[in-house]
Amino acid sequence: MKLYFKQRFFSWFDSYDIYDEQENVIFVVKGQLSWGHCLKIFDAYGQEVGMIKERILTFLPKFEVYRGGQYLGCIKKEMSILRPKYNIEYNGWHIEGSFLEWNYQITDRRGGMVAAVSKELFHLTDQYVIDVVNPQDGLTALMFVLAIDAEKCSRND
Repeated sequence: MKLYFKQRFFSWFDSYDIYDEQENVIFVVKGQLSWGHCLKIFDAYGQEVGMIKERILTFLPKFEVYRGGQYLGCIKKEMSILRPKYNIEYNGWHIEGSFLEWNYQITDRRGGMVAAVSKELFHLTDQYVIDVVNPQDGLTALMFVLAIDAEKCSRND
């Protein structure tokens, strides 16, 4: 299953549209006014299905992930020199990125692929392709990718 993640061009807050392979919008992501990043994910019918909230006053960036109002886990940036690394407190998942932070792999605790994430270049806004092995992991993988994008955005501000 592939998800296409496109940031909207003009928006006061972070906002994204998430498409399937047939270019149907399946999720809409809207940034909320808050101290730190707060992103809410809505399905195609406008129902809130998830939220990412940045924890403030932590040594390294940390984001909590919620699905259906229930705490799912968190993602924390790890100390690294050349390649970005993130620890996910969810099902033993781990994320490691390329040197230029354009490509990421989400793996499970046994090292099996959960999703491959690649940034599409030469666009005015952030665009990613998320190739998810198990479609049931699609929303969860998307939320962790959104958290990484928010962390990168904070770092570049």
